Amino acid sequence: MNVRSIFHEAGQALKFNRQRSILTTISLAWGVACFVILYSYGDGFHAALQTAFRAVGQDLILMYGGQTSTQAGGERAGRRIRLELTDVDAIRDTVPLVAAVSPEVLLRGATVVRGYRTQAMTVRAVYPVYGRIRNMTMSTGRWLNMEDQVHKQRMAVLGAKAAEKLFGEIPPEGEEINVNGLRFTVAGVLKSKTQISNYNTPDNECIFIPYETATLLRDIKYPEFIVWMPANPVFRDEAVRQVRETLARLHNFSQNDERAVGIVVFNEFMRIIDTMGQALQILLGFIGTLTLAIGGVGLANIMLVSVTQRTREIGILKAIGATRRSILMQFLLEAMAIVTLGGALGVLGGYLATHTLGTLPLLGPLFKDTTGTGDIHMRISRFAVVTSTIMLETVGLIAGLLPAIKAARMDSIEALRYE
Repeated sequence: MNVRSIFHEAGQALKFNRQRSILTTISLAWGVACFVILYSYGDGFHAALQTAFRAVGQDLILMYGGQTSTQAGGERAGRRIRLELTDVDAIRDTVPLVAAVSPEVLLRGATVVRGYRTQAMTVRAVYPVYGRIRNMTMSTGRWLNMEDQVHKQRMAVLGAKAAEKLFGEIPPEGEEINVNGLRFTVAGVLKSKTQISNYNTPDNECIFIPYETATLLRDIKYPEFIVWMPANPVFRDEAVRQVRETLARLHNFSQNDERAVGIVVFNEFMRIIDTMGQALQILLGFIGTLTLAIGGVGLANIMLVSVTQRTREIGILKAIGATRRSILMQFLLEAMAIVTLGGALGVLGGYLATHTLGTLPLLGPLFKDTTGTGDIHMRISRFAVVTSTIMLETVGLIAGLLPAIKAARMDSIEALRYE
C-alpha cells in the first residue's frame, strides 16, 4: 500500500465509524479546552495578585529608625537611631543608584473637617517625588508639586475613600478642608488603589500634604520613614548597601548592623506572591492534565475496540499485500487525525470561553474598585496552547500506537477466520 492508499483507508475508516470518531474528538477537545481555560484562570489570578501588590510602589524601599546591636565608633550598643531630614539630602547627593527619595511624616488620627462632616484620618506629609515612588495616579486634579513644597502651600491630595468620606458625590477638587484647625485646598483626588501590601494606613484612606507645610502642624526634623526607589532593579541590592553605608557614616554605627536602621525591600515579598500564583497554576495545570489523560485513555480504548471489530478487514488487507508498516501507519494515522482535530477544536473552544468570560471578580468587590485593576483578566496563554498541544499529541501517539502495533502483528489467516 502506498501513502495515498493509507490516507484513503484511514479516512474511510473514520467516516464509516463517524459517531464514534465524533464523540472521541469531542472528549479530547473538552480536555484541551479545560486545560486552556484553567491555565488562563491561574495566569490571570497570578497577574491580579502582582498588580495589587505593586500598587504600594513599583520598586519601593522603606526605611525607619532602629536600635544598634553592636558597638561602633566608641558608641555603646543599644543606642537609638532616629532618621533625620538631612539624611534624605545625603542619600540623594551621595548614592547615584537611588532614583528618587522622600521623607515621610504621619499625623495619625488627625481631625479632618469638611462642612458638617468630621473624620479621624491619617495625613502623610511628603515630597512631590513621593508620587512617583508610590505609584500615585490621579483621578481628578493634580499631585503635589515643587511650588507647593517650597512655598509651604496648604494643598492636599485625597485618597479615593478619604474623598468619599468627606465629600460623598461632590467633586472635591478646589474645595477646602480643615486639618487639625488648619485650612487646606484640595488639589486632586487619587484613583482608587486595589492594594494588598501596605505600611500603616492604606493610601485610599489617607490625605497627602507637602512636607514643608507639615511644619505648621508638627516637627518634621525626624521623619518616621524615608522611602526611595533604585534607579534600576538590577542594582537594587547594591543601592541598599550604599544607602546603609551612608546612614552608618552619618549616625556613627556599623554598616553591618542591620538593626540600627530597618530597611524593607518590598520587592522581596513578591516571591511570596509569585509562589502563590505558581502553586495555583501548577494545581490547575495538573487538573487539566488529568482531564487530557482521561481523554487519551478513552482514545486508546476506542482504538482497541476498533482493532477488534476490524479484525477480518485487517486479514483481508494483509491477504492482498498490505505490510505491517502500512497497517501500523493506517491505525496510527486514524488516532492522530482524531487527536489533531480534537486539539484544534479544544483550543478554539478555550479561546471562545476566555473571550466570553473576559473578566472575573477577585479583589475589586473587596476594595470597591470598579476599574477592574484587581480582577482576573482571562486571556488565552500561548504557553497553555503549546503545552496542551504537545501533551495531546503525545497522548494520542501513545494511545494510537499500542492498538496499531496489535493490528500490525495480527496473522492474516487467523484474522480472516475471526468471527
